[in-house]
Order: sequence, then C-alpha cells, then structure tokens
Amino acid sequence: MQSIFDENAYNEIKARMDKLNENSEADWGKMNVGQMVWHCQGPLNILLGKTDYGMKPSWLAKLFFKKSLYNDKPWKKGLPTAKFLKTKDEKDFNAEKNNLETLIDEAYAQREKAEWEPHPAFGYFTAQQWGQMQYKHLDHHLRQFGV
Repeated sequence: MQSIFDENAYNEIKARMDKLNENSEADWGKMNVGQMVWHCQGPLNILLGKTDYGMKPSWLAKLFFKKSLYNDKPWKKGLPTAKFLKTKDEKDFNAEKNNLETLIDEAYAQREKAEWEPHPAFGYFTAQQWGQMQYKHLDHHLRQFGV
C-alpha cells in the first residue's frame, strides 16, 4: 500500500487532484466534487491533530474496520460515510480544493515524524499505517471522480 508520506505517492495524489475541476462528476456515490474535496479534509484534520470531530474510542471499529483503513484491499464503491464527514451543503470547489491541498502538504511535511497521536476512534496507528490510511482514502475518492 502506498503512503502519503512517500514522495512518489504524494506527487501522484497532487497530480491527480490537478485533474479535478468544478465540473468533475462522480462515477458513484452522492457527493459532488466540492463536497468530496471538503470530505477528504476530515481524516487529514484528525491526523494533524486539528480536530477529533467529537469521536469516541470504539472497540467495534477497532475490531471490524481498523485494518481495512490501511491494507492493500481497495474499498468498495458506495461505502457509507461517517456522519461527521457528510454534508448536503454546497461547497466552493476551488476553496475546498486549496484547503485540501494545504492539508496534504502539511501531512507530507511531517513525513519524518515517528510517533503520531492515537486516532480518536481507532486508537494507535504506526506512522506507516497513518500514511497508508491517508493515501487509501484520497485514492478512493479520486477514483470516485475518475482521476
């Protein structure tokens, strides 16, 4: 599994994001492109310690879902979205894309960091798992929009 902390994967994600525009359409799911780039900021905000979205530790999440966050198996199309990462509001694509790119850059800048704070719901991840999880989430949604 690639990691957002690896230079090649970081550059790939950035190049794929450059192919998005306000008219990009989803191949599946309910989000439009502005909502998707807003949504993708959530896991990065958690990684960077900017917010925990009020999440609580969950032994069910740890038992049944945690490993799927960073393994090599792609996520299925149309998986349910966590409530706190959903919006029905229209989002300004360009502003949200800039925000997302800033968060990706901030995460990449911390690639040498060995220890990260535990995830508020899933608990401890290694630095490698954090990077893989971020890449997998971004890749999933970029594939959703055909890039």
